[in-house]
Parts: sequence; C-alpha cells; structure tokens
Amino acid sequence: MTDQHPHVPRTLNHYALYRFTQAYYALPSEKKTDFHRQWLAGLSASSEMLELYQVSPASAKADILVWSALTADDTLAAAKFFSAFARATAPYGHLVDMTETLWGFTKPSVYSRSRSTQEIDPFKKDRKPYLVLYPFVKTGDWYLMSGDARQGMMNEHIKLGKEYPDITQLLLYSVGLQDQEFVVVYETDDLTRFSDLVYRLRATEVRRYTERDTPLYTAVYHPAEETLALWA
Repeated sequence: MTDQHPHVPRTLNHYALYRFTQAYYALPSEKKTDFHRQWLAGLSASSEMLELYQVSPASAKADILVWSALTADDTLAAAKFFSAFARATAPYGHLVDMTETLWGFTKPSVYSRSRSTQEIDPFKKDRKPYLVLYPFVKTGDWYLMSGDARQGMMNEHIKLGKEYPDITQLLLYSVGLQDQEFVVVYETDDLTRFSDLVYRLRATEVRRYTERDTPLYTAVYHPAEETLALWA
C-alpha cells in the first residue's frame, strides 16, 4: 500500500458537544439572544469553517454540536485554533457545558489510489440534513496483519460503501492525540438508508477488527443561528 495521492492540504476538524446549563435557561430571552450572537462571533473567528448542529433529543448526552474546520499545513495551526476556541468559549462556561470533544486530521487513505468522490468537503456551503459521527478504535491484531491482508478486507468495505453514493464520509486521524485512533463522520439525506448501510457493513470481514465505535452521535443540521434559536 503506497500513498499515490498528489499533495492534498490536511485539515483539522474539531467537534465539540455542549449542554446548556441551568444558568442559561434562567436568562431572559434578550440575554440569550445576546449570548448567541457573541458566542457565534467568537467561534467563527477561531476557524475557517463553523457549523452548529442540533443533537438533543436524538441524544441525551448533549444539546448541540459545534463543528470547526481549518487547513492545517502549518504546524502551529492546531495550537492557534485551540487557543482561539478557548478564548471564544471561556466567558460563557457558566452557560454552556462542554461534554465531549472529538477531533483529528485528514490525510489521504492508504487503501485507495485516488480521492473518493464520497469524501466530505468541510468547506462546502451546502450541508446534508444529518451528521453522524463516532470515535473508532481498531484491534491490535489489525495492525499485526500484512498490508495485503488489510487491503483485501478494506476493498470489500469500500465496495459496499460505493453502493450508497449519496452518503458521504470524512475520516479523521487522531492516533496518539485522543483516546480513539480515528473519528468517523458521515453526512446523509436519509437516516434509514444510512442505518441500512451500517447494518450491511457489520457483516464484512473487517468488522472483526473493530474494538470500539461508541459513543455515536446523530445530529441535525440548521444554520447556526437557527440551531441556537431552538433553545432561545
């Protein structure tokens, strides 16, 4: 397996999940609106792309998801982003409680000779209605197999995914950076169709080498202001 992709700039994608606090719910409506405007301005300034998604009531673990993305060819890009994100959020820690972060870097796949047409572009303007993401960890045995053996199993996995061209994916590498090795992100127009794909993927040989792929979050897209307005 060799990297045959031309140089593609790496991106850092960061997903932060938040729950609104009791202090937030105690605010009068106009104060909530002021907070929405100020927080969004700070978050938007910290990255090249910002989207907010509705998580509750699909999950009780968080209310909203904040997706930030930026190009990361500069080795200090991550440090600058984390500092800017912290400055944007710190003044509002009494109003929103961060419950989880999942993040990682993109890089060309070692299992595909060309860039997939189903790869999510974080900087595009049009988003699909649903976002699904989860951390992912392979078993130790996966890495002890030969490259050819891994490639064969991934070929089956990739072939099945191509039967669902409307479902797009972003694979983030976080090995040695967070508790998981990867963050897997999907965009879809149809949750039932996505569930059907995942069900079929469970029967592939490569599934034997999955150690963990939870917690999973399903989120609904709205423009950022509309997402926050659900809790106005």
